[in-house]
Amino acid sequence: MKSVLIIGLGRFGQHLCKKMVELKNEVMVIDVREENVEAMMPIVTNAQIGDCTNVEVLKSIGIRNFDICFVCIGTNFQSSLEITSLLKDNGARYVVSKATRDIQAKFLLRNGADEVIYPDRDIAEKVAVRYSANHVFDYIELNDEYSIFEIPVASEWVGNTIKGVNFRARYKVSILGVKKGDSTRLLPMADHVFEEKEHLMVIGRIEDVERLLKNFKHEKNF
Repeated sequence: MKSVLIIGLGRFGQHLCKKMVELKNEVMVIDVREENVEAMMPIVTNAQIGDCTNVEVLKSIGIRNFDICFVCIGTNFQSSLEITSLLKDNGARYVVSKATRDIQAKFLLRNGADEVIYPDRDIAEKVAVRYSANHVFDYIELNDEYSIFEIPVASEWVGNTIKGVNFRARYKVSILGVKKGDSTRLLPMADHVFEEKEHLMVIGRIEDVERLLKNFKHEKNF
C-alpha cells in the first residue's frame, strides 16, 4: 500500500483515483473544481478543493508524506508545469506528470518530473494494435522490440500440449499464461493441453508474434 496524491480530477485523474483505491492505496485528491472533488470524496482518504499553483496550498497538505504525486492536469499545461516544479521544490519523493506531446514531456522532465506519462497516446496505440489484427484480444508494449499479446488458441494446437507443439522453439515466443473464462493459469507447464476458447498471454519480439499470428489467417475472427 502506498500513499498517493492526485492533482487534477479530469477523466484520467478520476479513473486513476478509482483504480488506486481499488488497489488498496491511501489516496488524497485535490482539484480546483468542487464538483470533481465531491465526486471522489466517498472513496478517498482525503479530498481538498484548491489551486496547487499556490505553493501555500501544497505546503498545507504535506507533500513529503506521499510516496507518489500524480499531476493529471490535461487542459492547462502552464499549471501542470508549475505544479510539477513546486512539488519537487517542496520535497515530493516521486512526481509523475501527464503530457499530451513530446515537447510537454521535455519541459516537465526539466522542471522536476521523475516520470512522464501519455495516457491518451498509450491507449490509442494499444487500441490501434488490437483492432488492426483480427486475433489480438489485448496488447502491452514493453519496449520497441518486445510486447505481450493476448491471442486465441489455433485450431491445430487443440488437444496437443505445449511441449507437443514445441511452442517456444517453433515460434520463438513464450507463454506467460492461459486464460479461459474467468480463470487464469500463469506459467503453464509443458504438459498443458490446449483447449478451444482458451486465450494465451504470450511474450516475445513483435515480429515473432506477428509471424505466429499468421496461423490464424484461415480461421474465423475471434
